[in-house]
Amino acid sequence: MCTFTFQDFKSMFLDPYLKKLSSSKSQGGDSKFKSLGKAISWRVLGTIDTIVISYFITGELKMAISIGSIEVFSKILLYYFHERAWEKFTVKKPINEYQRPDTVTS
Repeated sequence: MCTFTFQDFKSMFLDPYLKKLSSSKSQGGDSKFKSLGKAISWRVLGTIDTIVISYFITGELKMAISIGSIEVFSKILLYYFHERAWEKFTVKKPINEYQRPDTVTS
């Protein structure tokens, strides 16, 4: 009898995919996946702020939610591209093999 558990599935299919996805970064910078996560979490906070300010200005909750729901998508995209541009133009120092913190010395 052959039993195939979720752990088997995870180690065979999900782990290599997730490892590749999370390690797609360039020399110590954030991965694209992490940049996207940061963009989304920042926008949740920003959208709440936009809705509150819009409500104070308009006095209408429906209008404030409409404004917040429109700007959330545009700002996620803008932040993502902004983050990737910073990552592309950030000068990174090459790591000398002897200065790496994980290098074992004898």
